[in-house]
Amino acid sequence: MSPSAIRKARPDDAALVCKLLYELAEYEKLAANFALTEDMVRRDMLTPNTTCHCALGFAAGEPVGIATWFFTYRSFRARRNLYVEDLFVRPQFRGQGHGKALLAWLAREATAIGAGMEWQVLDWNLPAIAFYRGIGAAPLENWITYRLEDQAVAALAAT
Repeated sequence: MSPSAIRKARPDDAALVCKLLYELAEYEKLAANFALTEDMVRRDMLTPNTTCHCALGFAAGEPVGIATWFFTYRSFRARRNLYVEDLFVRPQFRGQGHGKALLAWLAREATAIGAGMEWQVLDWNLPAIAFYRGIGAAPLENWITYRLEDQAVAALAAT
């Protein structure tokens, strides 16, 4: 059973967005790093001019999953790109088409502006990797993701 409704999150969804993203953090073994609050969700995801977007999937009125995304620009291709930051389906709803429905909804958002799509997956998340391959996605070859955080950003900025 696929979601009966997928919609962009609204300001009154802030608690639900936090809850679902915390469940994702637990699944990814990253709950110790979780710092998101409802106020942050409202500020960063649920304002009219936001750069981080959020959609929720529901089945029979019950929340089943979440997707967050933002847009980047692929300069060599001169093309916008929809970057999926988070995709999560609650465990009891997996294998029922909800993840595919959320990604298809995002694909329609991307198609509407001529964008591609990109995301990351943890290397140990074999069910997700199999799912992504099953919808035609492929890993980027020859690319490694780098990240600067907190003190490293401050140190670089101070040079």
